[in-house]
Amino acid sequence: MRDVTTQNAAAMAIQHRQAGGCPEEALGPRVVLEARGLRKVYGAGASEVAVLAGVDLAVVEGEMVAIVGPSGAGKSTLLHLLAALDMPTSGTVYFDTKAVEALSDAALADFRSLAVGFVWQRHHLLPDFTAGENVAMPLLIRGVEKGRALEAGELWLNRVGLAGRAWQRAGELSGGEQQRVAIARALANEPAVLLADEPTGDLDERNADAIFTLMQNLHRTHHLSSILATHNAALARRCDRVLRLEHGVLRSAEQV
Repeated sequence: MRDVTTQNAAAMAIQHRQAGGCPEEALGPRVVLEARGLRKVYGAGASEVAVLAGVDLAVVEGEMVAIVGPSGAGKSTLLHLLAALDMPTSGTVYFDTKAVEALSDAALADFRSLAVGFVWQRHHLLPDFTAGENVAMPLLIRGVEKGRALEAGELWLNRVGLAGRAWQRAGELSGGEQQRVAIARALANEPAVLLADEPTGDLDERNADAIFTLMQNLHRTHHLSSILATHNAALARRCDRVLRLEHGVLRSAEQV
C-alpha cells in the first residue's frame, strides 16, 4: 500500500530543489537520502551510453521505496550511486542534507560503512568463515574489538531468524539462510539507509516472500529508510511507493 504522506513529501522535496530551494531547509518529514539530476554516462562520442539521464529521487525517513524496471535499465547503477560505491557523471546525492560529493575521504568512508547498508542479489559471503564472523566483518573493519563484534554478529543473526547458527560455516547454509546472513551483515553497523539490489532474485517464491517479510520487519523495527530494486511486482507493491526506471528516467509507477 502506497503511503500518500511520504509520497507527497518526497515529491515536494524534488520540486523544492528544482525551484532552487536550499537542501538544508526542512520540508515536512525529514528527507534522508536524495538524488538530484543524477546522470551516469559510459563511453564517449558515438559510443556514449547514458544509463541514467537525470534522475531525481527523495526518500523520507521511514519510507520503503521499490524501484522496478527492465533488466539493464540502470537500477543497480542508481543504487551504487546512492551508496557512493560509484560517482555520477553529473548530479548530486544528498544524505541528511549534505552533498556526498563534498565529503572528505574519511567522511565518505564513514558514509559507505556506517550510514548505508547494502544487500546484493548474490550474498557475497566468505564461505569458509562462520555466519557470525561474516556478520561481524564490518564491525571488525571498523576497529571494534573481536569479542564485541562477534557478540553483535550473534545478536543480529538472532534478529534475522538464525539463532544458534553463528558458528556454522556460511558455505554450509541454504540460499535463504545465506541471504539472511547478508542482511544481518548489512545492518551490523546500524545504518540509517538500507539499499537492496534484487535481494530475492536468486530465491524460490517461498524463500523470497520470507526474506522480503523479514526486511519489512527490520525496516520498521530499526526505523530504516529503504530502497529496493526488484523484478518482483508483487513484492514491490508491498512497499510504500513504487517507482519505475526506464530509458534513464525514474517515474512513479502510476505514471507509466
